[in-house]
Amino acid sequence: MRLTSKAFHDGDPIPMKYTVEGLDISPPLAWSGIPPGTHSLALVVEDPDAPDPAAPAHTPWVHWVVSDIPPSIDGLPEDVRMLRHGHIGMNDWQNASWNGPSPPKGTHRYVFRLFAIDRTLDIDRPSKRELEFAMRGHVLADATLMGTYHRRH
Repeated sequence: MRLTSKAFHDGDPIPMKYTVEGLDISPPLAWSGIPPGTHSLALVVEDPDAPDPAAPAHTPWVHWVVSDIPPSIDGLPEDVRMLRHGHIGMNDWQNASWNGPSPPKGTHRYVFRLFAIDRTLDIDRPSKRELEFAMRGHVLADATLMGTYHRRH
């Protein structure tokens, strides 16, 4: 399985447009190689370097949670605010939305992780913890895309 974005390449900086210093909209994502038997996809975006890359917390900061994406969809467009099919979950700001990179200091990594799941989860506004619990034993494959961001102001 492969996860990509036309906005940035794996390991490259995330454009300001997708951060709190820009429009703070979700970047476009695309995926391929979904395994047979996949009934839904889930996406988690988190910052493992929060709050400080020199002394990160033990738990990554969650920026976005999306679940029950139909496997027939091959990506998400830019600026997803609602889904016709699927659920946008709760991030660590307690928002059911994308909240983009906003590092307090240093350059942070933002890890986008896509999961192929052998069932639908049907959890409205799941947290990352609820999503992980529901996916346990049902993940067929996963893919990762990582971008970085350093606050300019």
